[in-house]
Amino acid sequence: MSVTPAELLAVMGSRQLRDDTTVFAGVGVPLLAAVLAQQRHAPRLTMVIEGGIVGPRIEPGRLPVSTNEMRAGRRAQMLPGITDTFLLAQRGFLDYGFMGGAQIDRHGNVNTSVVGPDYWNPKVRLPGTGGANDIASLCREVIILTPHERRRFVDRVDFVTSPAWLDGGDHRRRAGLLFGGVSRVVTTLGVFGFRPDDRRMRLEAVHPGVTREQVRAETGFEVLEAAEVAVTEPPTAEELSQLRALDPERRFLG
Repeated sequence: MSVTPAELLAVMGSRQLRDDTTVFAGVGVPLLAAVLAQQRHAPRLTMVIEGGIVGPRIEPGRLPVSTNEMRAGRRAQMLPGITDTFLLAQRGFLDYGFMGGAQIDRHGNVNTSVVGPDYWNPKVRLPGTGGANDIASLCREVIILTPHERRRFVDRVDFVTSPAWLDGGDHRRRAGLLFGGVSRVVTTLGVFGFRPDDRRMRLEAVHPGVTREQVRAETGFEVLEAAEVAVTEPPTAEELSQLRALDPERRFLG
C-alpha cells in the first residue's frame, strides 16, 4: 500500500501518544497525529491548541487550517485566552508537545528563525517561533515530527529558536529549564531518542525498507545507534483509512 511521507509521519507520531495525557498540537500533521491517536487508542487524550482551545473533538473532513479557526474549537472543554494556554504549560499541565522545524541538531535544538550564519542577513528568513519556544521550554516532553533530509539534520542549528538539550549533558537545566526536553524525533526514515548521559541523538528504530546507510546519508552529523535498532510496524490499512478520512482534501497529507 502506497503511503506518503506526511501519512507516515502522522501514523508514527500518533503511536507515541498515550491515553489520559495532554498534548499541545499545532495544526497540520501534528494535529492529524493527535486526532488519530484519540480515535484509535487514546480516547481520553486531551488536545490543546495554541489559539486558546482545550479538549476539542475535531470532526473528520473538517480539519482546521489555523489555530484560531472555529472548527478547531468543536466540542472543546475550555476556550481560554492564548496567554492562559501557555500558562497551563508553565504550570506543568501539558504532557506532550508536538512540533517540527526547518533545522534540528544532534542535541535536538530546533531552528525556525533563520538559515545562514548572519542573523541580520540570512540566506532564508523563516516564520520564527510562534509558540514553538514555549512548547519546547515548558511541556513535560517534546516529540518532533519532521521529514528526514540532510539539510534539516545539521551538526549545529544556525539559530536556537526552540531549545532541547542545548549543548548536551545538563546544559538545559543549567540554563534554567528545570523540566521537559525533547524525548523523541520521529522522521520519515525512523525514530530517534537521546542518550541519557550526553543527550546526543541516537537512532532507535528504522521504518520498513529503510537502511541505516540511508539514515546516515541523510543526516549532517554522526548517527549514533542504540544497542538494538528496531524496525517499526508499517501503517495498517485501518490507520490509513481513518487518517485519510480526517483530511479527504489532502491539504496536509500530500
